Order: sequence, then C-alpha cells, then structure tokens
Amino acid sequence: MAKSINVRLPDVLPKVRAEVTKYRSELVERIRANGNRLTLPGLEILLANAFGFCDGVQRAIEIAYAACHVFRGKKIWLIGEIIHNPDVNASLDSMGVRRLPWNIDGKGCEHLTAEDVVIIPAFGISVRLRQMLEERGVQLVDSTCGNVVKVWQRVRLYAQRGITSIIHGKVHHEESMATASHSLGEDGRGRFLIIYNRKDAQILCDYIRHGGDKAQFLEHFHGCHSSGFDPDTDLSEIGMANQTTMLKGETAQLQHMLREAVRERDGVDTRFHAFDTICGATQDRQQALLDLLDAAPDSMFIIGGYNSSNTSHLAQISAKRLPTYFVRDSACLPDLSHALAYHPETRREEATPLPPVAADLQSTWRIGITAGASCPANIIEGVIRRIAELRGCTIA
Repeated sequence: MAKSINVRLPDVLPKVRAEVTKYRSELVERIRANGNRLTLPGLEILLANAFGFCDGVQRAIEIAYAACHVFRGKKIWLIGEIIHNPDVNASLDSMGVRRLPWNIDGKGCEHLTAEDVVIIPAFGISVRLRQMLEERGVQLVDSTCGNVVKVWQRVRLYAQRGITSIIHGKVHHEESMATASHSLGEDGRGRFLIIYNRKDAQILCDYIRHGGDKAQFLEHFHGCHSSGFDPDTDLSEIGMANQTTMLKGETAQLQHMLREAVRERDGVDTRFHAFDTICGATQDRQQALLDLLDAAPDSMFIIGGYNSSNTSHLAQISAKRLPTYFVRDSACLPDLSHALAYHPETRREEATPLPPVAADLQSTWRIGITAGASCPANIIEGVIRRIAELRGCTIA
C-alpha cells in the first residue's frame, strides 16, 4: 500500500489550527470549567463529562484543511464526507473541495490524474478503491482514524490465519464496508459476515450450533457477507471485530453469545476469537451519557449529524431512560412546544413535542446535553444559547 502525503507540516499546522478554532466554543469551555453545569433562572444545563470532537475527528479535519493549504490551486477531491457532520463538510465545500462518492468505481476514477489530490475520510476506504486511486497516480492524503486502522490489522490477521471475520456493524456504513474489504486479506480469499444486532447474532448462533437451511441463512444475510460465503464451512472458526462506533455493551453481549455457541458446538471455545475494537472515545462518550442519565434531567438533547453512527447510538441509549431529542443544530428548536428531532429507527426528522416543563416558565427545566464525536463545540453552544433564548435567559 503506497504511503499517503503528509500535509501536517510545521509551517502549515499553525495556520490550520487558527482556522479550525471556529469549531471551538468559549461558552462550552466555561461550562466545563464550572463542573459541566450552567445554572440560569428557571433553567439548568448539565453537560456530559465527555462529548464532542474526539482526537481522530480533530486530526481528520486538520488534515483536510492542511491539504487545502499545501495543494492550493490544484483540484482537491474528498471521498464522501470527511466526518459525519454537515457543517464541517459544508465548510470544506466552500473552500473548493470537490466530492467523489464513497463507492466510486473504476469508471468514476477515469478523469483523475497525477495532478489531482484525493482526501481519504476518517472512516477509510475499501482496499479496491485505494488500489484504483493508486493506479491513477493521484496524490493521496489519508485521514483514516487510527482506531479504524487497528480493526483492519485485526481482520487481516484473521484472514491470514483462515479465520472468518464476524463484523458487528452497519452494513452500509463506510467504515464497515472498508473493514469488510480488509477481511478478505492480501490474497482476497478471506471471509466475512456483518451482523447488526442481537437478532442477527441469534440466527448466526443457531446455525453454528445446529446448522440449518443454508439458503434461508444466506437470504437473511443478503449483502452482508463475502462472495461465495458458505456457512457450513466458513463458520468453523470465527473472529469478532466491529465498527468502532457501535454500542460497547451490545458488542460485548454479541461476543458472549457467539463464544457460547462455539463452545456448545465444539466443547471448547478455541475456535472463537475476539478483540475489543470499540473506539475509546466512543466508549467514553457512552459511559459519560450513562453517568449523566443517572442525574435524572427532565430532558436529554443529543447533538450531531444524523448520519453519525456514534451519535445515533447515544440517542438510542438515552431514549430508553428519558425524553430525548436528537438534533442537528439550533435551527431544530423553533419554539418551546416542540423540537425537530431525528429518530434513528425511522431515519426521519420529525416535529417532536417537548415536555410540559419546557413551556412552564415558573418551573426549572433541567436539561442534559451531549454530542457525538463528530460534533463541533460551536454547534453545541448554538443549541445551548437557543434553549436559553426560548426560556428568556441571557448568557453573557
């Protein structure tokens, strides 16, 4: 694999870091310094202990901005989205960065030349797409998150040892698709199966234990496995990996289910392998949310891009405990009657009633707030200020 071009140069980084300060928030930093609490008349804002940009996201944004400096005047292309946040991607669009679809094929690459610069997003890209780009001789700038690369190393090792990769992830998510391509190994003969939830895991476990109707199994997992996948032979030895932004608890549960299935079939679990590949930042944000929910606010606001996997999982965790509103930005709060909230289950933004306490100006509305790893702090500030404005509060 050809090396990408390092654009985080000593003379470039200071300029880039000055530019990306727009994603910071002095207000959010003040609230952090005050024990993650903002108290206003009739309003109490509680922030999670961990939220917003992670190191991998910060690095990816810096790399994209740096590429715009280093290759000023050249055609710069971004594959898909640098991260799953509409404001950050719109900012790159405004800087003249052009887009290539994440699933671009060989014909879509034909117009690219050695003069073109192509930025690989934080989620990475498939092995085949990288090969095509290298064959075109483009100048590659790689912002793939280090945590994602660790997953790839694990599944390539599985392939080398003849172990089928079981990937806990979303089959159409860029990261899962990239990881699946690495699961094929250097010779392309590796195998993978992507499972999404407990239902998928139970179907897989039942087949491991007892076998079954192969056609029915393959129909259920249509589009979720490697070419020529044969559950009768390819499940003899399995290794788990996961999309780094999945629910930590769910991944642990699925690992336990699969380990037990292999043990029941073989008498031992030596043909089951697992490696914790959930991103540390994802884990931290999920645990911080659970801690915040224990404080029992009246409502939770989850802020971030709607196509952000880790943000969606935060919303799912919260919705089991409290009235929860997954919002993109402050524009999703038109008044105190409702919010324009995204629902991961239906994949739709819908007018969702706020609790009665929101419009009761004689009562204190206690709000918990967190945000996904790709959400800028300035967007979080915008939501806080909008809530305060609706309640008639002034924030200095």
